[in-house]
Amino acid sequence: MSVQDRSQISGAGRVVVKVGSSSISGESHHRIETIVDAIAAARGRGTDVVLVSSGAIATALPFLHLDGRPADLATQQAAAAVGQNLLMWRYQTSLDRHAMLGGQVLLTAGDLENAAHRANARRAVDRLLGLGVLPIVNENDTVATHEIRFGDNDRLAALVADLIGADALILLSDIESLYTRPPSDPGAEAIRTVGYGDDLAQFEFGSVVVNSVGTGGAATKASAARLAAASGIGVLVTSADLVEQALSGADIGTWFAPNPDAPVRSGTMPLPTVSPV
Repeated sequence: MSVQDRSQISGAGRVVVKVGSSSISGESHHRIETIVDAIAAARGRGTDVVLVSSGAIATALPFLHLDGRPADLATQQAAAAVGQNLLMWRYQTSLDRHAMLGGQVLLTAGDLENAAHRANARRAVDRLLGLGVLPIVNENDTVATHEIRFGDNDRLAALVADLIGADALILLSDIESLYTRPPSDPGAEAIRTVGYGDDLAQFEFGSVVVNSVGTGGAATKASAARLAAASGIGVLVTSADLVEQALSGADIGTWFAPNPDAPVRSGTMPLPTVSPV
């Protein structure tokens, strides 16, 4: 079912949910249970869900006695190797409560640029869903280099949504919606709906945020949302704390309406240079 409005998400056949590092790492790791509970409820309604989860490097930091995200690539790769294991353990521990299994899918930008690798990734995700497994997708930070990275997992989520023919994409953030300017600024207003092709130049989404646990920000979410919307996928941007409401079709967050004239998706969305909006 092609989702044309946020209210239709509850009846979607296939949805991609993306969560960032800051929402599930450190003292926020309790949100993993919130996200898993919401996904289990959606699956109970008949919706196939694919989870795109950041957080490998951030999860590893305290175990490696690192004060913040490492700057050098080798340490980032090492932290990702440790963190992927720990992150999947946390997800599976939570999934056990619902008698569900999680399956790890690690991708690089090169995988989605290569036709054979792309087809294999699609086949693997389809089969996991067919087996009742929750695919948990992340960038393969252990082998990715600066030159071949997606840039952020919001963009990865948009590409995965296209790859698997998703009906909708939910980008979870630390705030309930996008705003016309940084929400701490006077006069900032929540953006309820972005129509396909709307000019976003008047909004101040700010620059990409690089903090102690991850990369991202409002600009990357707006960019990824427009990328997915152009391919015919409706996108909801909202808070990780509202994931259950988001999957239930509640009137929350910022909705990016899909391109009504998008061709039938074939999992071949191009990998353009990232721009904020």
